[in-house]
Amino acid sequence: MSAVATRPRLGFAGVGWIGRNRLEAIAAGGAAEIAAIADPRGCDVDVPCLDTFEELLALDLDGLVIATPSALHADQAIAALERGLAVFCQKPLGRDAGETRAVVAAARAADRLLGVDLSYRYTDAARRLREEIRSGSLGQIYAVELVFHNAYGPDKPWFYERRLSGGGCLIDLGVHLADLALWALDYPPAGVVSARTLSPRGLEVEEVAFAELEIGGASVRLASSWRLPAGADCLIEASFYGTEGGVALRNVGGSFCDLRADRLRGTQREELAAGGDRWGGQAALEWSQRLARGERFDPEAERLVTVAQLLDAIYRAARCAS
Repeated sequence: MSAVATRPRLGFAGVGWIGRNRLEAIAAGGAAEIAAIADPRGCDVDVPCLDTFEELLALDLDGLVIATPSALHADQAIAALERGLAVFCQKPLGRDAGETRAVVAAARAADRLLGVDLSYRYTDAARRLREEIRSGSLGQIYAVELVFHNAYGPDKPWFYERRLSGGGCLIDLGVHLADLALWALDYPPAGVVSARTLSPRGLEVEEVAFAELEIGGASVRLASSWRLPAGADCLIEASFYGTEGGVALRNVGGSFCDLRADRLRGTQREELAAGGDRWGGQAALEWSQRLARGERFDPEAERLVTVAQLLDAIYRAARCAS
């Protein structure tokens, strides 16, 4: 592997819609060089296009961006880290906390930068929401409502096989909600009060997930779904209520990209941030910029295990309730 220089050389495993979007964000940012792509379906980017992940690993790279099916994430990330490559991976990093912990351990052992595409925390709305909570101006946070309903389902068959995906809407969409809540509240102790998962169409994985949580001193309600008749493409909400006021992140007009954050005071709301910005590739872009600066393992990556443990606990509680 070459030493990380001004523009690290990156390989890309998987260039479907998400992978291509992240590649374009990194390329536009200019902090890294797009050295090669591995995708068995082929690619139309003007860089070397390989058939296999193993061919990609054999190249002289500084980092790897992984956007393959979830079942491959942990093994591919560990293989790259053990070769001394930094890694940026699509969520989920692992199908459960065990896989996630193994990847983080590999990153720590290799002293390499590890990033995961928990993209919603990179929006202006989420960052302003977190600032308000962390400022203490809301007083004691006592209630949180988290919602992510997608009126569509994934278009890849592997999403519906538990051994390949790790689960359904909860690990696909609920992971963003769990991450936002823990990140905004600075990772206090978290537990599950109750949970239930449903598959109205008899799928192997859940299409609807509900959970009652305790995070720090707050009571938290989480709901996520695929194909819910939501009356819009999607509904996204993360609302935090405190003794001195509240803050809420919501999507606008059913959009996946147009988000706003408001400060809540009684019957009044004040806009904190708004706009449909190009934040989809922001997590990948910031990872590439950090890599270009020569950053190594960040202990903040341990928080990825915390999020995965909470999802595992929700799944366990749902199984006990069924």
